[in-house]
Amino acid sequence: MDKRVGVIGIVIEEFANAPKVNEVLHNFAQIIVGRMGIPYKERGVSVISLIVDGTTDEISALTGKLGKISGVNVKSAITKK
Repeated sequence: MDKRVGVIGIVIEEFANAPKVNEVLHNFAQIIVGRMGIPYKERGVSVISLIVDGTTDEISALTGKLGKISGVNVKSAITKK
């Protein structure tokens, strides 16, 4: 299966679940090229952006696991080829 480059945006609204997010990201470290995290204290959220390079199955598995965590919103965009 072809690898694709993508970006994943993660918004954490429940800080208690941040360790779960980090655990998932650790488990998918092999496809993460870069990560930037910003705590937005004034709004009570944290925002993480990821650059990924993997198969569509790998990227979907990552976003799927993140999306199942309570208080976490995830969106992604990947290249077509």
